Amino acid sequence: MTQPLGTFVILGASGDLTYRLLMPAIYRLYAHGHWSWNVVGYAPDAWDTAAFRAHIKEGVHAFVPEFQESVWTSFQDLITFSSGELEPEGCRRLQRKVGDSPAVFYLALPPTLFGTAAVALGEAGLANPAAQRRLVVEKPFGHDEASASALRETLHRYWQESQIYRIDHFLGKETAQNLLVFRLTNRFLASIWDREHIRSVQITYAETLGLEGRWQYYEKAGALRDMLQNHLMQLLTLVAMDPPAVWTADTLHNHKTEVLRAVRPIPPDLVKGQASRGQYVAGVVEGQAVPGYRQEPHVAPDSCTETFAALKLWIDSWRWHGVPFYLRSGKRLSHDYAEVAIELKEVPRGLFGAGLNNWLIFRMKPDERIDMVVWAKEPGLTLTPRRRILSTPYRREDEIEYSAYEQLLLAVLQGDRTPFPRYDEVEEAWRIVDPVLRAWENGDPEEYAAGSDGPPGQATLMEPRMSWRRIGETDEATQQEDV
Repeated sequence: MTQPLGTFVILGASGDLTYRLLMPAIYRLYAHGHWSWNVVGYAPDAWDTAAFRAHIKEGVHAFVPEFQESVWTSFQDLITFSSGELEPEGCRRLQRKVGDSPAVFYLALPPTLFGTAAVALGEAGLANPAAQRRLVVEKPFGHDEASASALRETLHRYWQESQIYRIDHFLGKETAQNLLVFRLTNRFLASIWDREHIRSVQITYAETLGLEGRWQYYEKAGALRDMLQNHLMQLLTLVAMDPPAVWTADTLHNHKTEVLRAVRPIPPDLVKGQASRGQYVAGVVEGQAVPGYRQEPHVAPDSCTETFAALKLWIDSWRWHGVPFYLRSGKRLSHDYAEVAIELKEVPRGLFGAGLNNWLIFRMKPDERIDMVVWAKEPGLTLTPRRRILSTPYRREDEIEYSAYEQLLLAVLQGDRTPFPRYDEVEEAWRIVDPVLRAWENGDPEEYAAGSDGPPGQATLMEPRMSWRRIGETDEATQQEDV
């Protein structure tokens, strides 16, 4: 085996994130020839390296369908374990593991410990930028604008912004990355990507799942904090940003931050017209009866946590003035479905009827595709238009599929900061949602049946003659043309 290029330290290595996501992703990268770093697990557990390896092997075997014993045998030689607390003395022992080589410190920890861990590593002398030291922080980045700013100040005590990689796994998804590539490489889109041609943008992320054991986090977060403030807001920036002159991390972040700064603030008296929230009650999902949110284990019987959130946002820029951006996400909905849908305006004169809008749809799940809704003549003796879907799968069957974590972990190793939000992106996104969060401190979310498309009140956000696309709308009734 070649000499490792550096050391990847996981703080919180005995936790669920390491077991289910990080180590399976690292194993797959190794199996495909993309990983050659040592891996050090760090946690307060009284384990040795053999116990940690056995624990990790169990997770990799469970979450990597193509697990091979022969690959594991060589991969495990990269893995060691060090027991310690999140304080400088314990972290100094990591210096013997790291040496003078490049190192990544991944905070696979509860959010309340991010600052503690970053300061402990810094006080232990492990944050030296000259030694190519990097710090990876999982979301959430605060719970409002003030706490996000406080976290940034804590991280910056010992770590420069260029060393900090904030993981938003949506930015590692193929469809999110393809949004920019598709936009910026196809010339025919450049002339229509503005308010003169685009009528609206809808970004939807729907889940059939409930809490799945995450009640402790979700009760404090809710759908707005969990999905819209970060994941869907990042997708909005990819749709709305101007093309950068050069492809560098800071240039990209500058353009994304410019979009967020242009989002019109939501005054308290307008929250009801620009935000909708809901909470699921008992219903049927995929043929199975499921309980309501307040009947889930450990959830308070009078909980006001929203399990569905939707926003209507306006971007006050020359490119997007007057175009509504709709964001929504919820749990226990009718389908596992996600898309970014761009609605084009109708042609100026409706020679063949009204309502003949075009859509460009980037589908994220259940499968990744690009769909274009167009109109063509229906076969027959009359000039009657018929809806057609020009559809192409994102990936060929013979191409390897890499998870979002695999994409982002590799970017960290390469020092590529483009898919990681900068601090000002994070804080601007909090600025947008903070008025909504304050307004929702009072009152109850609207009820919606599990297995439905969400609360009826979301329809009130729509501008005249606009409506939400149906969740899971794949146009099965319309003949598709694969291109």
